[in-house]
Amino acid sequence: MKIIPLLSKNKNYIKQCAMLLKTNFKDFYNIEIAKKAVFNSIDERKISIIAVDENNNVLGWICGVEEYNAHVWEIQPLVIRKENQGNGIGKLLIGELEKLVALRGGITIILGTQDEGNSTSLSGKDIYTDIFKQIENIKNLNHNTYEFCLKLGYKIVGVIPDSNGFGKPDILMAKRVTYN
Repeated sequence: MKIIPLLSKNKNYIKQCAMLLKTNFKDFYNIEIAKKAVFNSIDERKISIIAVDENNNVLGWICGVEEYNAHVWEIQPLVIRKENQGNGIGKLLIGELEKLVALRGGITIILGTQDEGNSTSLSGKDIYTDIFKQIENIKNLNHNTYEFCLKLGYKIVGVIPDSNGFGKPDILMAKRVTYN
């Protein structure tokens, strides 16, 4: 496996990334919407990289979007082929993105993990009451990706209650990056 930049000239990789979006995220319900999102990730103010195997199959894709005068970068998206999840590909892609962000002078990476399916103790209720206590006592009930991000050094810095409908928050996470 190798990690390489996603370039506009490689239509095969773009199509595979679009299929990853369509397969893994409900917002990308058709391939044309997904392809447009992938093409939009190929921009000088973004970092778009993929993990490919020896047969040129895209195993995962990550894009970092420049925010706050390039001091902060947001992961939008990170997606791994379902059959390859849990094999360290996400960790490798995030690690490479962190290096590239630091090389561009970025200081912080942010991301959001959705809780649309009651996968944490924050879902299914009004978390506005004592929101900080809710965050402090968060529990992972069904494989929400926030726990994966915690293992990589990201910290929960907030939530957006009801961002995906009542009782379906986004969990906001951040990490300071440096490159030696």
